[in-house]
Amino acid sequence: MKRKIIHIDEEKCTGCEMCLPGCPEGAIQMIDGKARLISDLFCDGLGACLGHCPEGAITIEEREAQAYDEVKVMENMVKQGPNVIRAHLDHLEEHGETDYLNQALGHLKERGIEMTETNHEHEGHDHAPAGKACGCQGSKNLEIKRDHEHAQSEEGTRPSELTHWPIQLHLISPAAKQFRGAEVLLAADCTAFSVGDFHRDYLKGKALIIACPKLDDGRDIYVQKLTALIDEAGINTLNVMIMQVPCCSGLVNLALEAVGKASRKVPIKATVVGVNGEILREEWVNAGATEDVRRTVEDVRQAV
Repeated sequence: MKRKIIHIDEEKCTGCEMCLPGCPEGAIQMIDGKARLISDLFCDGLGACLGHCPEGAITIEEREAQAYDEVKVMENMVKQGPNVIRAHLDHLEEHGETDYLNQALGHLKERGIEMTETNHEHEGHDHAPAGKACGCQGSKNLEIKRDHEHAQSEEGTRPSELTHWPIQLHLISPAAKQFRGAEVLLAADCTAFSVGDFHRDYLKGKALIIACPKLDDGRDIYVQKLTALIDEAGINTLNVMIMQVPCCSGLVNLALEAVGKASRKVPIKATVVGVNGEILREEWVNAGATEDVRRTVEDVRQAV
């Protein structure tokens, strides 16, 4: 079958072993001083190990591979002890992989293994602790509840409209529940600091993703994630907000490329913000009418 799976660039790999804690499934092992993918069966393709590699040697590719087997993974997890089991369960939960999580819990039940909070409260273990299967605590997926009963105080402050975490495109998981059927706001990093009422006028009711097409490294990963949001999360709209600077237009190009690769088509809303915080252009573009967006990008380049 053809599916997403990690690829390790042997030339870039220095053997630092930093990717190992990010792969509780045991798909990566150190062999002859290099990180190796030992079995397609163990790799779920979610990329929990990506952020741990300082050399950028690990990427996600789509190729012919054996189907991921949760039961075989759990057989491997059980051998490694409760801390590794807990890290794996947290990993599945954080990425919204409910089917795999149920398979894992079912396998543990069949083996008579009960997972309790005390199973992973041990000092000095070698594997990622609970809640850190995908990296640092700051990258753990969470939903933020907002109480807007008192939307504005006497001092004029407004509550945040942010509904989830993380928000950086490198860190988000397209499988997270906040993106399912959502209106997505893909905003250049600088826009929230430039538009005075960003939360009230643009973020409210949307799932936020931020990125910088000039400074961020990982164009291919970005396109893959945006395509997955369209096809797998089934997002309804993709609102792209950029600044009035030439490099920022690359974010629109990323969205266009993702829409072009996706099997579903979603409308794009392109919003261009001036360096003084004013809205220069705002228009909806039908999924097939990408030429209008390309014209918007070109207008931005010429305006600077």
